[in-house]
Amino acid sequence: MSLTSRPPYTGGFTPVTDEVTAFDLPVTGRVPTALNGRYLRNGPNPMDLDDARLHLFTGDGMVHGVRLRDGKAEWYRNRWVRSAHIAEALGEQPRSGAPVHHRDTGPNTHVIGHAGRTFALVESGPRPYELTYDLDTVGASDFSGTLLAGFTAHPKLDPATGELHAVTYDGGGDIVRYLVVSAAGLVTRSVDIPAAHSPMMHDFALTQKYAVLYDLPVTFSREAAQAGNPLPAAWNEGRGGRIGLLPRDGVEVRWFDIPPCFVFHTLNAYDDGDTVVVDVVRFPKMFVNAELSGNSLSTLDRWVIDTVTGTVTESRLDDRPQEFPTISPAVVSGTHRYGYSAVTADLLRFAGPTAGLEDLSNDSLTDGLLKHDLTQQRTEVRHFGRGHHTGEAVFVPSENARAEDDGYLMAYVHDPDRGASDLVILSAQDFTGSPVATIHLPARVPLGFHGNWIPDPA
Repeated sequence: MSLTSRPPYTGGFTPVTDEVTAFDLPVTGRVPTALNGRYLRNGPNPMDLDDARLHLFTGDGMVHGVRLRDGKAEWYRNRWVRSAHIAEALGEQPRSGAPVHHRDTGPNTHVIGHAGRTFALVESGPRPYELTYDLDTVGASDFSGTLLAGFTAHPKLDPATGELHAVTYDGGGDIVRYLVVSAAGLVTRSVDIPAAHSPMMHDFALTQKYAVLYDLPVTFSREAAQAGNPLPAAWNEGRGGRIGLLPRDGVEVRWFDIPPCFVFHTLNAYDDGDTVVVDVVRFPKMFVNAELSGNSLSTLDRWVIDTVTGTVTESRLDDRPQEFPTISPAVVSGTHRYGYSAVTADLLRFAGPTAGLEDLSNDSLTDGLLKHDLTQQRTEVRHFGRGHHTGEAVFVPSENARAEDDGYLMAYVHDPDRGASDLVILSAQDFTGSPVATIHLPARVPLGFHGNWIPDPA
């Protein structure tokens, strides 16, 4: 069977069928006592695997969470986000809140904490869903009446102001929208940007001066929509690529041409005099013929945008196939030295090309995490081994951190010997050493997408 025809929910992506609650989780090592809060991660977990329209990006959302307090792992929970059809399937009443354009989609891509609330997120039009502390679904949220349409899966939190910045789009629409959500959880700024060709802007970047937009040759495909494709986005060979700089306080975008490519995720971006530096995980092609699988493998690349000459210089930071880049939240929109990313073998096999995978080394497709020192141009590799289904890592700074990498990395890692998953906590400064703590969960956590460490209020 080719990668293109392979069903999306196999291997590490195989859904779980039960919601689980467990207390007093066993721990190997010691949970740092300063870690008081919840590690949450969202991902697609379709309830109906017989649905012919299954797509890796469109499954029902399920949030997995571990609550830490005073050096103990107090609980693990996993809960489906209650869209109307999930609530009906579980024999429950629909939740409150009005979905946009009657699109009642249980967000499956990200989960964040903001303004003392918890939100599950997805891109392309739907609203966030608010969750309780214990991950029960409250309902679709419009940020207290200030969010007029949908939101995004990839907002950026400005560590200096506490504001949440976002670039949103609606599949098939003719604009993208830049939003600012205050620290109190209200939309305070909205800028509409013309986009008649309906680009898929999965992510963006934020600097202290700009919102950085990626207008790349993946666009809404009417043909794919009419054919019943649940994600009608396709590689548009004739469009080329460009990066846009929108001043945080402005309304006009300045565009810079780049070679065609696609970006799902940003590592970080920052201003450097008259230039803007943007680090991304870059795919040469994606969604060819409206297919997610069988496209290309990724690399970690850097764009340097010269605002004087109008040119963009592209360079390679790391050529290993990787995804889910992250940094310390303390340096978002500022200069960074360190970055972290995941080698998630099942994802790379699914999205990668149908030919050429045999040329990769065994280590290239072994589940693990990467720590990039971009100053020393050195990368450390933390291997977990085949079958460990390593997810995205989240960086949590230490209390009173004295260095950018003074903190912890948290990730769900499947333990094939137990048939269940662990929450692994690593020291970012002792990246390849023994884990600080390994929290043994009573269930398997399927591969998913994004999450966050949400500290409890002080």
